[in-house]
Amino acid sequence: MADIILSREKYRDKVYACWLGKNIGSTLGAPFEGHKYVNDLTFYDPVPSEPSANDDLDLQLVWLCLLEERGTDLSLADFAEYWQRYLMAYPWDEYGFCARNLERGLMPPMSGWFENYYVDQMGSPIRSELWACIAPADPQRAAALAWMDAVMDHAGGEGVWGEMFWAAVESAAFVMDDPQTLINIGLHMIPPSCHIARVIREAVWCFESGKRWAAARERIERIYGHEHPCNAMPNHGFTILGWLYGNDYGERLCRAVNCGYDTDCTGATLGSLLGIIGGTSAIPKNWSDPVGTGIVLHKFTGDIAAPKDVEELTDRTAAMANRFAEVERARAAFGEESSLPSDLLSLLYRNEEAEEARARDVRCAVARDRDMEITLHYHGGPVFEPEIARRLSVSCRKTGMAAHARARLTAPPGWGVTEADKGRFEVTPPKFEGVQGVGIEAEIDGAGYSAEFAVLSPSEARGFPSLQNVEHCLVCQGRQGSCLCERSG
Repeated sequence: MADIILSREKYRDKVYACWLGKNIGSTLGAPFEGHKYVNDLTFYDPVPSEPSANDDLDLQLVWLCLLEERGTDLSLADFAEYWQRYLMAYPWDEYGFCARNLERGLMPPMSGWFENYYVDQMGSPIRSELWACIAPADPQRAAALAWMDAVMDHAGGEGVWGEMFWAAVESAAFVMDDPQTLINIGLHMIPPSCHIARVIREAVWCFESGKRWAAARERIERIYGHEHPCNAMPNHGFTILGWLYGNDYGERLCRAVNCGYDTDCTGATLGSLLGIIGGTSAIPKNWSDPVGTGIVLHKFTGDIAAPKDVEELTDRTAAMANRFAEVERARAAFGEESSLPSDLLSLLYRNEEAEEARARDVRCAVARDRDMEITLHYHGGPVFEPEIARRLSVSCRKTGMAAHARARLTAPPGWGVTEADKGRFEVTPPKFEGVQGVGIEAEIDGAGYSAEFAVLSPSEARGFPSLQNVEHCLVCQGRQGSCLCERSG
């Protein structure tokens, strides 16, 4: 039996307010995105007539479709498949490099870090709300789900810790409203020495030490500021400052956006969180009326079965939350009335699942064949120097169980392959150019499974200049090779 019972009606109201707040905060911040100077907003400028298109939301709509079609037993290979279906046109920063890696056959989490300067960006922290909403009052599970999402394009970087932090905070906010407690729960899910944890603690210290908002903002920028306005470190500090220093809904959002940098993201995340904490009654109509309840997709998002409005998005999110509540070890269930245990805080601080996610190998690639997940551990990068032996290993997971499969590795002609131990191999490549495929065959319970993984020659992986994006189409601005022109053609 679940430890926590949530009122269905109150839960649904908070989810609705979450998605509505996402649109409000993003629309407020969108006109000022990328500017590092301090703003002086007290309301929308300009006042909108609909929500702004927002990748912060769109990627979560893709994951919602993934959940609806694949269920609760997710694999990183599923995330990769849906990214390739719907998100390949995005050219920006970590999105573009994830697509580039997937195109070369590098599966996640390898797709998230290889030749990707942008692993410390905001692209994944802005995708936290879905995991919180389908795992309400279960911060560690929300954080573990967020890890799977984040490593698609931020593996090994601060962006992963940012998404795990916000997913946990927002999950706990379904049953808790004290900012300091929520922040502490979020910090409990991520490495205490990471930069995200440091800047969040710095923002809290500024507030508790009585520093004025302007002085706190200047301190965050001076210590954690970055060349790129979408770097996660300063933006996490700014979101916390908005939350702590504002006196009401609108002022909190404006405080965050007025800090500058990645303003649509800081506004959207805080808008979502405030919606979960207070529900729809906490969102003033003068803030919700201008954006309405519609959903506007970004032009780079593929043709997904997107909800038409916040109402439909809320219904579909709640349906997925019900499915997750039915799985084994679910810590929250739904009923007519909420029922919270006396040890609620102890439950919210539990972090075993988050720690397990953090400990997972990111120097690997994950593929799926039916109900078998096959992982190739590169023990380093995917670039193989000619005639130099490398160690590879294989692990398998069958749906609902750990699989102890007998694996066999097959390499292209001319490659040397020696099995050192069960699931461990030594591979020596000849001179080769471009991308080669290494095959894995596994057998369990008499059934055969297989997957292929990419390895790169040095000529295929010459690096990529920092702060430079992948090539884009000069007509539609989408990623070259998967742009809107290609889609319409």
